[in-house]
Amino acid sequence: MKKLIYPAAAVALLFASAFTVIRSQDWKIAEGYSIKFDGGDPSGEFGGLKGAISFDANDLANSKFSTSIDVASINTGNGMKNTHAKSEKWFDAAKYPSITFTSSSIAKTASGYAATGTLDMHGVQKPVTIPFTFDGSTFKGSFEVNRMDYNVNTAEPAHGSQKFKVDITVPVSK
Repeated sequence: MKKLIYPAAAVALLFASAFTVIRSQDWKIAEGYSIKFDGGDPSGEFGGLKGAISFDANDLANSKFSTSIDVASINTGNGMKNTHAKSEKWFDAAKYPSITFTSSSIAKTASGYAATGTLDMHGVQKPVTIPFTFDGSTFKGSFEVNRMDYNVNTAEPAHGSQKFKVDITVPVSK
């Protein structure tokens, strides 16, 4: 009888593992996140971050980011610039209320990770790669966006910088 227990247990374990779904860790966006942009003038930050983050450093194939920010949450530190940035001339918050990023793959790099996916802004979808780090409780990334690629204020190409540096810090909890 004892001779049959071990093979039966091994078969049961193998059978159970065949139906086990590997899943990345789901994270909740915590308070204190920061999405800052700097193009010289203007510069500022966005609020209204929402999304789903599924990330496991040991299971990058099943990790994914699907996030959005509320365009109307822009804050340049100047009320008139905020109104201007929300207008049709710049972001057109009424027509394009959110900026989204959806990853298609996440890879390990020498300095952390890189999320490749689609950035959808002002009705234009473009592939981007966002390098980032993760310390177990906070994602940090930095990348550059050319506003002309997204048809943001194309009527005034010389107004301010065309390229904006975007710095993202997102604390998370389980």
